[in-house]
Amino acid sequence: MSTSENETDLWEENAQWWIDGFTEGADAEYEEQILPLAAQELQGMGSVLDVGCGDGQVSRLATKIGASFVAGVDPTWNQVRVAAERGGGIHVSKAGADALPFFDETFDAVVACLVFEHIGDVDAAISEVARVLRPRGRFCFFLNHPLLQTPGSGWIDDHVLDPPEQYWRIGDYLIEQESHEEVEKDIFIPFIHRPLSRYVNALIQNGLYVERMLEPAPPPGFLARAEHYESASTIPRLLYLRAVKIDGI
Repeated sequence: MSTSENETDLWEENAQWWIDGFTEGADAEYEEQILPLAAQELQGMGSVLDVGCGDGQVSRLATKIGASFVAGVDPTWNQVRVAAERGGGIHVSKAGADALPFFDETFDAVVACLVFEHIGDVDAAISEVARVLRPRGRFCFFLNHPLLQTPGSGWIDDHVLDPPEQYWRIGDYLIEQESHEEVEKDIFIPFIHRPLSRYVNALIQNGLYVERMLEPAPPPGFLARAEHYESASTIPRLLYLRAVKIDGI
């Protein structure tokens, strides 16, 4: 992962926040939406690489559904350690997305779940994904929705209206920008917003062509967290792209 030392340090420092809040069934969006979709998209893939694997939950899923070889990489020691401890038949190593420690054309599929919005050099990372994929290999690409999860977006209570309304404000979509978001009190995570076209063009430039795109509604478990979330039932938080490696085009 091409991040500065400071950004990597933030992930090392806050690794436990991620592990406690988003793994082992703790997060409704992972349990009800991301993991089931990942299982569907990775079905039948013999060899799988999980980029930014964290504790390895997607890697373990790939093994469970039948992949014969599964590798996970993450740039933070604290995540790699937990992934190794939780096992599941996966091969885990500390590495960044911009320098994957594998030979060319090694994997049938590469998966990245909510990772690339934290990667500095997106072009180098996508180039590496294309390099390690076999021809016709599949890149399963999960993102926080670039349009609706921009910096400055969030719930707005409008008390000028009668009756008052609450709505979701969209931030500066077209401006590529980096920020450190306070996801909980005193816990800051590096986040890089890019418009969707930035990702799609980088995929195309590396011979990865989008053949499926999904914008699913938030799952019931997320909407149940707070009463006002129900009004966001038609606003997707997740974007999924399936890209296939096509050589010679």
